Amino acid sequence: MRGIEHIPWLYDAGMAVCERLGLGSWRRALVCGAGGRILEVGCGTGRTLPLYPANTTLWGIDPDAAALERARRRAPQAALCVGRAEALPFADGSFDTVTTSLSFCSVGDVAAGLGEIRRVLAADGVLRMLEHVRSAGLTGRVQDRLQPAWTAVSGGCHLNRDTETAVTAAGFRIDPGSRRARGVMRCFAAYKA
Repeated sequence: MRGIEHIPWLYDAGMAVCERLGLGSWRRALVCGAGGRILEVGCGTGRTLPLYPANTTLWGIDPDAAALERARRRAPQAALCVGRAEALPFADGSFDTVTTSLSFCSVGDVAAGLGEIRRVLAADGVLRMLEHVRSAGLTGRVQDRLQPAWTAVSGGCHLNRDTETAVTAAGFRIDPGSRRARGVMRCFAAYKA
């Protein structure tokens, strides 16, 4: 499904505005504490890639080849490949840190994607996520109503996903001290339970 997420220049323009309005601080919070061998799942156009510490080894994966072309320009030091969260082309335990940045809303099979992350993450590794989620109450019901149209326009984004529940169900323990929440935004670190 083609939508805003699959038009790199348009996606980047929208994200640049969002970053000036506060998303930039969320991205910096995501990478704070990331270390070692890092995989960013759903790296898209690479807006987060330049923020990682210099003393790390960085990989990125995304299903959109056009987005990865922009990511390569932003982060030439990163090893980038086309692929999906549900079938990561890496050996078990390959990474110390796995991150996602506004990407798990578009993963087709969330449980399979989280299972793959769990597989490629080292035993003592950390999953760091920055995602928008379904809100409680009226806002959540509005998100539910908007969902079908939003998914079509965006190219696959589900704005009403309950990502934290999915992470816990996949066998991770969210570190409450790392959890940052405001409105529909969540940023947290999680470890294998």
